[in-house]
Amino acid sequence: MGKTLMKGTEAIAEAAVQAGCKYFYGYPITPQNEIPEYMSKRLFEVGGVYLQAESEVAASNMILGGGATGERVMTSSSSPGISLMSETLSYIAGQEVPVVVVNVVRAGPGLGGILPSQSDYNQATCGIGHGDFNLIVLAPGSLQETVNMVQKAFDLAQIYRMPVMVLCDGVIGQIMEAVDIPEGHGKNLSNPEKWACGYMRERGGKRNIIRSLFLDPDELEEHNRKLEAKWHEIEKNETSCEKYLTDDAKVVISAFGTVGRIARSAIDSLRSEGYKVGLIRPLLVSPFPYDDFESLVPSCKHILDVEMNWGQMLKDVNRGVKYRIPVSFYGRSGGMCPGVEEIEGECRKIFAELS
Repeated sequence: MGKTLMKGTEAIAEAAVQAGCKYFYGYPITPQNEIPEYMSKRLFEVGGVYLQAESEVAASNMILGGGATGERVMTSSSSPGISLMSETLSYIAGQEVPVVVVNVVRAGPGLGGILPSQSDYNQATCGIGHGDFNLIVLAPGSLQETVNMVQKAFDLAQIYRMPVMVLCDGVIGQIMEAVDIPEGHGKNLSNPEKWACGYMRERGGKRNIIRSLFLDPDELEEHNRKLEAKWHEIEKNETSCEKYLTDDAKVVISAFGTVGRIARSAIDSLRSEGYKVGLIRPLLVSPFPYDDFESLVPSCKHILDVEMNWGQMLKDVNRGVKYRIPVSFYGRSGGMCPGVEEIEGECRKIFAELS
């Protein structure tokens, strides 16, 4: 398509279409409403289906049904809406159905407000539904990165047959940037004839049945062990992380999403003053790049974790460095973003203590 100036939510929707998504089921909630609005027109142009459900609960069950046929399907929502989808996402994981979910995070808890936040990190990475399962969660920091990650999400969902989430904050959803959206990305990678509903099994002539109900505990444990083994494979193959000026950094800022962009500006400013500061930014927050964080241990003296929440990534940062480096936290919540000067101030305090 070439570079096009687009709003975040609309770029997300077009990236999904170019990734081969022809089926979207969703329900409106700010600040992601432009995604279903865009899809309501665009999908008919490519022979797809858009359906506004009566609720987020209904939408999540619709993507379960659509994904069970082997097609590329998607929904989008924002924080309270994702909470309503959590039960079905557990069913989707248990039934090994590939779907993509975009969460444009707003401030909470409760109805909270419509301004950006990163307060759904815990929900996305370790608490989105009942049972033993994990989601692959991508956390973009720019609009181009969001486009690329949305398209990658469809591939990962099909390769591993599981739900994949793109975790954006409201800044990503509402900014406008020039993006390049690759066309014709939607190749089926999961061979649905082997597993999807509506296809015949190779032996016996019976139709495929997808389920998450296993009343025999031995059978359920075997199923859970298979899901666990698949997750360990994902941990081995799919972690991804950006490191910026960390080789000689005495203080490293850890951040994800939009906060990573803000932190880079603070780092560039501090570097011009002679402070050795760097950035480590997980591109996938689930599975978390623990090895990349552990690699900081020999030279880094302090990590400053900066987030738009109360410190939900802290546990993963500490686990990554195996508690061998001091980790402090600076955050804003309620829809407030940490500013460049605020981050610089926190870094200066740390350097003063180190000296």
